[in-house]
Amino acid sequence: MGLRERKKEKTRLALLDAALDLFLEQGYESTTVEQIAGAVEVSPRTFFRYFTSKDHLALWFHDQGEEIMLDAMRSRPEGEPPFTALMHALRAVLSDLHDSTPEDSERFLKLRRLLDKYPHLVGQSVARSAETEQRLAGLVAARRGVDPGEDQLSHLIVAYAMSTMRVGFECPRHDGTMQEVVRRMEETIELAEGSLRPGWDL
Repeated sequence: MGLRERKKEKTRLALLDAALDLFLEQGYESTTVEQIAGAVEVSPRTFFRYFTSKDHLALWFHDQGEEIMLDAMRSRPEGEPPFTALMHALRAVLSDLHDSTPEDSERFLKLRRLLDKYPHLVGQSVARSAETEQRLAGLVAARRGVDPGEDQLSHLIVAYAMSTMRVGFECPRHDGTMQEVVRRMEETIELAEGSLRPGWDL
C-alpha cells in the first residue's frame, strides 16, 4: 500500500471510529454526518468520499466480509462442490477476523453493541446480507452451470451456508472478545458441515 492509499485508509478508519463512538455515546439518530466529519477534522464532502451515508458506516462489516467471500469463492477449484467452496469462503472471513488488530476487534464489538441498541439497523443489516447472498448465488449457479434467476437450489445452498454465519454471530447473544466470536462461528460451520446427509454433494 502506497503513501496515498495509507492516508486514505487512515482517514476512513478515523471516520469509522468517530462514528461508532458518537453513535454509542449520544445516539444514532442524534449523530450527524457533520459531527462525524468534525470529530476527524475533515469536511462533510470528504466524508462522502468514503461513505455514502450514516447507514453505510454502520454496515461497514458487510462490505469487508463480502469482498473476502467473493474473492475466496472465485479462487476455489472449479470442480469443488459449491457448498464446500462457500465453507472455505466463510473460513476466509474468520481468518481475517482472527488476524484482526486490537483496534479492529474493538470496532467489531462496538458494531455488535450498536446493532443491539438500534433494531432498525438490524433490518438494514439483513437487507445488506441479502445483496451479498444474491451475488454468492450467482457464483454458485455459475459453478453448477445453471441460471441463477431460475435455479432455487443455488439460492438454498447460499442461504444455508450464510445462516451459519448469522447463528455463530448471534448465539449466544452477549459481548465477548473477538476470539470468542470467531470460535463460535467456527463451531457453527462445523455443525453445518456435519448436518449434511452422507452422499449429498452440494
